[in-house]
Amino acid sequence: MTIEQELANVTPEKLTVEHVSKWFRTRRATVHALDDVSLTVREGEFVCLVGPSGCGKSTLLNIIAGLESPDAGRVLADGKPVTGPGRERMVMFQESALFPWLDVLDNVMFGLKLKPQLKNQERREVAEFYLKLVGLEKFATANIHELSGGMKQRVALARALAPNPRVLLMDEPFAALDAMTREQLYGDIQQIWAKRRKTIIFVTHNVREAACLGDRVVLFSPNPGRIQEQFTVDLPRPRDINSVELAKHSTEIMRALKRHLRPEISEVAE
Repeated sequence: MTIEQELANVTPEKLTVEHVSKWFRTRRATVHALDDVSLTVREGEFVCLVGPSGCGKSTLLNIIAGLESPDAGRVLADGKPVTGPGRERMVMFQESALFPWLDVLDNVMFGLKLKPQLKNQERREVAEFYLKLVGLEKFATANIHELSGGMKQRVALARALAPNPRVLLMDEPFAALDAMTREQLYGDIQQIWAKRRKTIIFVTHNVREAACLGDRVVLFSPNPGRIQEQFTVDLPRPRDINSVELAKHSTEIMRALKRHLRPEISEVAE
C-alpha cells in the first residue's frame, strides 16, 4: 500500500469530552484544574483551546492524549473510552524534544517505531514523504543542532505526522519562536491541515493565533478551568494573521475573555 492510499483510508476520529474534572494534590494545597468540561470535536476539525496560563487547557490536552486520567468524567474517541496513550493520538509540545544524537531523517523515522510492521526501507520512505511535506527534504542528513528553532518544530511536526495519527494534539508548539517564524509556520500548518484534514486540537494563550488557525475557538477561564464560550471562525484559508478580517474575530474573542477574567487577563496576548 502506498503512503497516499494509507492516508486516504484513515478517517480522523471524533472526540468527545464528557463532564471532565481534574484535581492536582500537593503537600500544601489541592488545585482544581478542570471543572465539568464537556466538548465535542468533529472529524477533521481544527479546534483551538485558548485562555490564560493556569486555565487547564494543557491538562485537558494531556487527558485527551491519555497521558493523564480525569478524576471525574471521561474522554471518548469514536465512542471508545480513552484509557491511555495511543498511536492514533499524537502530541506535539512547545519544545521540539528531538534526539540530538540522531539526524533529521532518523528523528522522523523514530516515530515510526509505533508501526513495527513497516520494514526499514518503508519507514525511510514514509519519513522522507513527511520531511518533504514540511519543506525539509534537503535537510534529511542535517544534525539537530544545525537547525533553527522553526526548523526543529517542522521536524517535530513531521515526526508527529509520520505514524499517520487520526488526531494531532498541539500544546503551544510555536510559543518559543520569534514572530516572523511563527507567521511562516501558521501558513505551513494551515497548508498541511488542508492537505491531510487531520483532526487537530491546538492549545494556545494567544487569541490572534487561535483565530488564525482554528475553525472553532474554545475559550477557557481559570480557577478552576471551565469552558466559557465558543466561537466559529468562518474565514477562508489560508489566513493572514495580520488581516483586518481576522482582527475582527480576535477582537470579539478578546472582549469575551475580558468579560470572564479578572487580573489574569494581563497574561493573555491580544
